Amino acid sequence: MRGESIAVSGAIIVPAGPVPPGGRPIVAWAHPTTGVVDKCAPSLARVLYQSIQGLQGMLDRGYIVAATDYPGLGTPGVHPYLVGVSEGRAVLDSVRAARQLAGPGGATNAFAVWGHSQGGHAALFTGILARGYAPELTLVGIAAAAPATELATLMMADLDTSGGKNLTAMTLWTWSQVYAAPMNKVVTPAALPVIDELANDCIETILDVLERRGPSKALDRSFLTVNDLADREPWRSLLARNTPGTLPPRIPVFLAQGTADTLVLPRVTQDYRARLCRAGSRVEFDLVPGVGHLSIAKDAAPAALDWIGARFAGEPAPSNCGAQ
Repeated sequence: MRGESIAVSGAIIVPAGPVPPGGRPIVAWAHPTTGVVDKCAPSLARVLYQSIQGLQGMLDRGYIVAATDYPGLGTPGVHPYLVGVSEGRAVLDSVRAARQLAGPGGATNAFAVWGHSQGGHAALFTGILARGYAPELTLVGIAAAAPATELATLMMADLDTSGGKNLTAMTLWTWSQVYAAPMNKVVTPAALPVIDELANDCIETILDVLERRGPSKALDRSFLTVNDLADREPWRSLLARNTPGTLPPRIPVFLAQGTADTLVLPRVTQDYRARLCRAGSRVEFDLVPGVGHLSIAKDAAPAALDWIGARFAGEPAPSNCGAQ
């Protein structure tokens, strides 16, 4: 946050076989929430390859896959969880790293971003930052499954769910360190050790999600001292700063959302889609019936990869902005 260079880990996965003329396109995978401490890096996980949704399809199509851990996961320092500028820069830097590792002629400067949940948030901020931060790269499109968009709405609407309490707790814990925002002004004393416990556990598999339900239930009894974080500074300004705005209309967008998602609510994603459409973006919106938060990226990956393939091929971007 102070303009200093930092180390960020991740994984670069390159297809087998000869490099095609002109090099390989790159897809940057932006991962969903895995935790907020360094041991929670996806690149350290046993399930790294299974966790990159659509990985085999991307390799079969000849794409290099760049998967950043984001700062503070796999490397020292605090992970700036849901801090948009940090995530977006990490995604763009992962594409730069992939091009360097591919060597001269090994990769094109064209790339797409594919992200889920926190990674959808990262993908949208990548679009906002791309031209100014990495002008040498050409972003052909952004695909996001259940992205975290209107943070104030999502956090307060989700507090009756275990996942929502986890999201809010991890955000408070990290922002209290990244921004020196006083967590004890909005959290009860009894909740502070529970939040510390949640912050130091990783989310690698569905079993990890289930194990977090115990500490999350403790937050049922005592958690926030305010009715709405957006009513209290500095939280109100921080939530606004890290809520993604609209994208430059030249960047097409694919949004996938499950109707059974209780963490990223369908109405919140639909509202963001409407904002993009009003701003002139071409948006392909895929509402998937009966699908919840954990599986939407897996279920949407085939459609997302078809959409990304068409963007690399230079086809006109589709839009269903006119549909309800």
